[in-house]
Amino acid sequence: MPEVGPPYFLGIVVGTQGLQSGIFDLRGNVVAMSFYSYPEYHPRPGWAEQDPLDWWKAAQDTVRRCIFEGEVRPEDIAAISVSAVSCTVLPVDRFGNPKYRAIMWMDVRAFEQAERINATQNPILRYAGGHESPEWMIPKALWIKENLPEVFANADLIVECQNWMVFKLTNRWVTSLNNAICKWNYCPTEGGWPVSLLRELRFEEILDKWPRELLAVGQPVGELTKHAAYELGLTPGIPVIQGGIDAYAAMVGLDVVHPQRLALVIGPSTCHMAVSEHPIFSSGIWGPYYEAVVPGLWILEGGQSSTGSIIKWFGENFAPEECREACEVGEDLFVALDRIAAQVNPGADGLIVIDYFQGNRSPYQDPLARGAIWGLSLSHTKAHILRAVYEGTAFGTYHILETLARDGFEVQEVYASGSGAKSKLWLQIHADVTNIPIYLTTVEETSVLGTAIFAAYGSGFFESIADATLRMVKVSGQIYPNQNHHEIYRFYYDKYVRSYFALRDLMHEVSSKEGGKRFST
Repeated sequence: MPEVGPPYFLGIVVGTQGLQSGIFDLRGNVVAMSFYSYPEYHPRPGWAEQDPLDWWKAAQDTVRRCIFEGEVRPEDIAAISVSAVSCTVLPVDRFGNPKYRAIMWMDVRAFEQAERINATQNPILRYAGGHESPEWMIPKALWIKENLPEVFANADLIVECQNWMVFKLTNRWVTSLNNAICKWNYCPTEGGWPVSLLRELRFEEILDKWPRELLAVGQPVGELTKHAAYELGLTPGIPVIQGGIDAYAAMVGLDVVHPQRLALVIGPSTCHMAVSEHPIFSSGIWGPYYEAVVPGLWILEGGQSSTGSIIKWFGENFAPEECREACEVGEDLFVALDRIAAQVNPGADGLIVIDYFQGNRSPYQDPLARGAIWGLSLSHTKAHILRAVYEGTAFGTYHILETLARDGFEVQEVYASGSGAKSKLWLQIHADVTNIPIYLTTVEETSVLGTAIFAAYGSGFFESIADATLRMVKVSGQIYPNQNHHEIYRFYYDKYVRSYFALRDLMHEVSSKEGGKRFST
């Protein structure tokens, strides 16, 4: 283990399934890491909520554990930063007291509001791939106003998880420029706040409920308050540096701050972030986002709503014994699942999986799309299904990369992280399908490292984020594509793409009949 020593930097990341804190030194070495899980609430189909107090409880637990297990003196923490899942919207009073549970990113109750936003055809939507997502801030805030009018009226602020956590640390209400650009329709090159869109929606009042002070990632917010320091087991006065969206922090933790690189962050869903020197407007791809992380550069974002969550679904329904045995012996779940999928050759003997289990985020932006498994015969086994799931989700990534290439952006290198990156077979399939090498980094928890990098840069230890990643991110391995497998996959990828158009109308009919009520109150 490399030698580590102060100064140290604390990164806190509020995730979907839990909160993770990590302490790092100036070379990016992990001093300590701790994770705390918390529940989700699903009161209705298509709804997903969390209790913000669970986030703060998780922060207290993990920060104290990191200090203890890393044998770190609190006074050696030079700076703190916090990142969080985006689009997790929360109405609060000015003291931070929640007026309603947080509406999570995966919650699609604002479907109707998003459709009305899209019907405006406002020019600002071209920076959202031409289509507003029901996941985003404006649709959710509008839903609160229209369906919970008392909550909306009594809320001093409508914020995201990231705003709230920064307030808990500093007693300051500010907004991360990263979140505002990527999920609030703020556009630096088009005048900033989306006033014309809000005017069309007769919703300009939301501007009075947003923290209007914007800070870029890596900018100082303030100092850790005495109360927060007491609850976290830290020293008051530690600089708190602005963070952002967890997936974008992971992009930084992967050193994807240079053009033509793509960050592949594989969790329950998969995020694809690419850095470009020029704006590229691609239908179905979110952005381009100017200076959302790196000054002078644009970011393009694609995404798959279901990837790791489909693997979890498979394990729970088709391989519970294997999963239980792996847990009992302390084996990583993906090692056990890889053994199953490795029994089958590329192409899964003609089995095709469409990965739209929770709709399609990119490139169709179709929340009514659904998953499918076709080509089944009596010779197929659960190993075939898992192999086809691995391949279908990789086809989804390839589809996003092909969409970018069609519009003039060629990805040359892919850097992978997230829980899904623990599957060597799944990553190899991604490399084979896309025909692009995949790079791995030493620190697996790249969103936590990226957040710590924000802290190190913002507290003056580096001249730029790129300078910090050069010192703190280390490549640990490479996965090269198998050309023979790529040729096999080209045939099945074509069938994957054509399946959507063959099944789209049927998907929409069934989704509308069975799930239409999920978008109502």
